[in-house]
Amino acid sequence: MEDLKNQKIDIIIGTHRLLQKDVDFKELGLVVIDEEQRFGVAHKEKLKKMRTLVDVLTLSATPIPRTLHLSLVGIRDLSIINTPPEERLPIKTYVLEFNEEIIKAAIEKELARQGQVFFVHDRVRSIYSITRVLQKLVSQARIGVIHGQMKPAEIEKTMALFVRGEIDVLVSTTIVSSGLDIPTSNTIIINRADRLGLAQLYQLRGRVGRADREAFAYLLLPPGAMLSAEAIKRLQAIKEFSQPGSGFRIARNDLEIRGGGNLLGVSQSGHIRVVGYELYTELMEKTMREIKGERIAEEVPMPEIQLGVSALIPEEYVRDMYQRLVLYKRISLASNDEEISRLRNELTDCYGILPPQAENLLQVINIRNKLQMLHGKKMGYDGKQIYIFFRESTPVEPGKVIHIFHKDNRQLRFTPDGKLFFALPNLPSNQILTQASLLLKMLAQ
Repeated sequence: MEDLKNQKIDIIIGTHRLLQKDVDFKELGLVVIDEEQRFGVAHKEKLKKMRTLVDVLTLSATPIPRTLHLSLVGIRDLSIINTPPEERLPIKTYVLEFNEEIIKAAIEKELARQGQVFFVHDRVRSIYSITRVLQKLVSQARIGVIHGQMKPAEIEKTMALFVRGEIDVLVSTTIVSSGLDIPTSNTIIINRADRLGLAQLYQLRGRVGRADREAFAYLLLPPGAMLSAEAIKRLQAIKEFSQPGSGFRIARNDLEIRGGGNLLGVSQSGHIRVVGYELYTELMEKTMREIKGERIAEEVPMPEIQLGVSALIPEEYVRDMYQRLVLYKRISLASNDEEISRLRNELTDCYGILPPQAENLLQVINIRNKLQMLHGKKMGYDGKQIYIFFRESTPVEPGKVIHIFHKDNRQLRFTPDGKLFFALPNLPSNQILTQASLLLKMLAQ
C-alpha cells in the first residue's frame, strides 16, 4: 500500500479491495476491469473519481445491459472478438424438466469417457440434500461440494482435488461461474435454470467445452413449472446461441429483455418508460453527435403509405416467427433500390419464389423511399384517385405538375396546401403499386 502511494509500483492487480478508501494512487492512468459483469455501477464510478482523466478498459463475455447500452449509443467505444479459440465446438444445450433418469444418464455418459461433471445448485440450504440424491443415482462417482459459506481453505482443497481429477462430480453454487478452465469437464447440469439470469447461464455454460471435446449443458426446470415470459425468453436465447463466441448476442438479448438501465443512476437494467427504448436511444445518439461537433443533417420523417394492397410476409412462406420479424425490420430499413433488390434475391434464394404479398411489401418500401425523397407526408388510394400530401419543404414545383397534366391529359388537381390528387378510378389491385411508382417517377424527373 505504501509502495502504491509512492508510485514504486507500476501495475497493481487486485479484487474489489482496490476500491476501498484507504487505497491511494499517486498517478492512476489506466484501469482494466476483467469480468465486468461482477462489478456494480457504484464500484466503477469510484474508479473514475480517483482521477478525472483515467482510461478505463472493461472486459466481459456478457456485459451488463447498462454497459452495453452505453457502448451502443456511442458514449463508450466497443470492440468485439467474435472468433473463438481454435478447435472449440458448440456446446449442446438441452432445456428439460428435472428427471433423475436423465441426470443419471448424463453423468454416466461423461464418466464413461473419463470426463468430469459440474452440477450447479444455487441454494446452500439444500445443496447437501441434492448431493445425497446424486450419490444414490451414481454410486460409483466421487462427489465434492463447494459453496460460498465454506471456509476458503476448504474451497481451495476441494477445487484442487477436482482439478487433479480426484473428484468426478462437483456440486456447487454459482461460485464456479467464471475463472475456471478445466478441459476435462465437459458436462454441466444446472438445476432451477429459470432462477438464473441470461448472463449467469452463459457464464456457467462456459465452464465446459474448453477443449476439443464435445460438451453438454442440461438446464433443469421443476416438473410442470409455470415460467414467466422473461424466463422463457432467457432459456430460449441460451439454447439458441450455443456457438462459441456468442457472448455479444447473448448480451444483446439480455439488453432487450431487461432494458438498458439508467444512464445517470445506479440501476444496471430496466426499461426506459414514457418515451420507449428505441426513441431514447435515437435521442441519445443525436445528443452524442452534437457533443462531438458532428453535423447532423435534418432528417425527413418517413411518409405514410395507404394504398390498400396486401403487403406482408406470409406465415407459410417464412414459418419461423422470429425470422419473419428480423426480415420485416431489415426490409423496413432498406433505403434504396440496391438494398431492396439484394433482399429480394436473398428471400428467393432462401425461401423460393416470392408470393405476391411479399413482392407488394418490397414495392411499398420502394414507393415510401421515393416519396420521402420528394418530402411527401402521405400517399394513398381511395378507389377513385391516388393522392399525395407534400410537406412545405418539397422540391416538387407546381409548374412540373401542370406540365404532367398537359402532357398526359390526366385529371390532376394540386391544391395550395400541397395536396395532389391523380384521378384513377377503379384500379385493379395489381395495378395500384405500378401506377403509384409511375406517378412518383414523373414527379422526380
